[in-house]
Amino acid sequence: MASGAERGRVTAQTSEELLREARRLERDGSLDEAIQAYLQLLHRKPDLPNSWYNLARLQTRQRQYAEALAAYQQALDRGIERPEEVHLNRGVIFSDALRQFAAAERELQAALALNPAYVPALLNLANLHEDRGARQAAATQYERILSLEPRSAQALSRYANLRNFSDPDDPLIGRLRRALAEPAASPADRASLGFALGRALDACAHYAAAFATYAQANRDSRASAEPGAGRYSRTAEERFIDRIIAAFPGERPSVGRPGVERPSAAARPIFVCGMFRSGSTLTEQLLAGHPQVQAGGELELLPHIAHHLLAPFPEALAAASPGRLQSAAGLYLDSLAKLFPAGQFVTDKRPDNFLYIGLIKRLFPAAKIIHTVREPLDNCLSLFFLHLDQRMSYALDLMDIGHHYRQYRRLMAHWQRLFGPDIFDVCYDTLVQEPKPAMAQLLGFLGLDWNERCLEVPAAGRVIRTASVWEAREPLYTRSSGRARHYARELDQLRAYLAEAG
Repeated sequence: MASGAERGRVTAQTSEELLREARRLERDGSLDEAIQAYLQLLHRKPDLPNSWYNLARLQTRQRQYAEALAAYQQALDRGIERPEEVHLNRGVIFSDALRQFAAAERELQAALALNPAYVPALLNLANLHEDRGARQAAATQYERILSLEPRSAQALSRYANLRNFSDPDDPLIGRLRRALAEPAASPADRASLGFALGRALDACAHYAAAFATYAQANRDSRASAEPGAGRYSRTAEERFIDRIIAAFPGERPSVGRPGVERPSAAARPIFVCGMFRSGSTLTEQLLAGHPQVQAGGELELLPHIAHHLLAPFPEALAAASPGRLQSAAGLYLDSLAKLFPAGQFVTDKRPDNFLYIGLIKRLFPAAKIIHTVREPLDNCLSLFFLHLDQRMSYALDLMDIGHHYRQYRRLMAHWQRLFGPDIFDVCYDTLVQEPKPAMAQLLGFLGLDWNERCLEVPAAGRVIRTASVWEAREPLYTRSSGRARHYARELDQLRAYLAEAG
């Protein structure tokens, strides 16, 4: 019987067989082998633009970004049909993977030069303007899309989210209502429109209507999930947290300085974590006002290491050798240096990195962890009001959010017992009410000197790629503190649940 390695080996000889083999390997999930099959095929017959395109797709999935950009360029050079799609895909690599936003915009503009009505490129360009804080430029793009596709729920909802509402009779609110009432609207469309309408009604102090609208938007979001997407399992969540706690029963001796010795100019990570909507973006952006700190945003590096290099997580950590840990740490630092070559300190602000604090301390024993916290009801309500990816299935139900919050709190209590001196809590409510002493304490924890720029909100131009893109650009405000009081009746059950022990 052939071994697994032998089954994955590319043995086809003719070009047609290589192409069929590449497609089969992709279907089977053997992406590295599929890439090799395409490379063999294209070495033999380079004038196949569609195969260059498919090769680039697979290389992107395997995080081979430079190779993917080169393969996409080959597809363009060899006359692929619909080249605007290739420019769009290159733009996504530049923006999402490489953080090269000027290059991303050039690719999107190239796509639009070929096809001015290409809505995916217009949407991505509008989103890029939002990330940069260019509100009017983003609005202009959404208006252009709506002139081309008046029923685009995605464009209309994003356009509405750029606006500040105070009048419940605002014509844009009426437009959102009419779009929601369209019989042909899909669950995904209704979800996008519902979250936008809920935000508008909340701003107009129509709280009961806002909550009901958000609740329906979450139901629509769940209905729009891809087939096979699992619903939140409280039992599975509890078991996962149990497994993490069991994998890190206590501090282990340092494995030595992880990775190879880095030049003093190389970026050093500052980890920021907590619940989503707990103030992590604001904390990061104020911290990035310091001349030695660069905002890294929500990086994928730790989840990739945990679930690919050190899988199965967390059990594999127990048997991981010092060399394997050093290799993982080196990969992290090398990736950080490529993304942020000029950074002295770079924030890694994935809120759910609280799951990986034990891993962080295993890879970087001297790491400092910033933990953002917020009043629990305000935090849970803000999550319920946010249109998140359906893979974060807990966020689609208020009581599931409460359960996830309790599990997060249980895990953080464990990390505090193990690594308390290296974890600094930043309270959102204290930060917005008394920012100077809060930031001074935070900088002291990190060993950084005080700088007045750490009290300034980011100017337009600094890229922010989170759901809090607009809130983080406003002057510090306190209106979100105590927000749950407007929804006291709707939150009665959650309040009691969060107050329970455990």
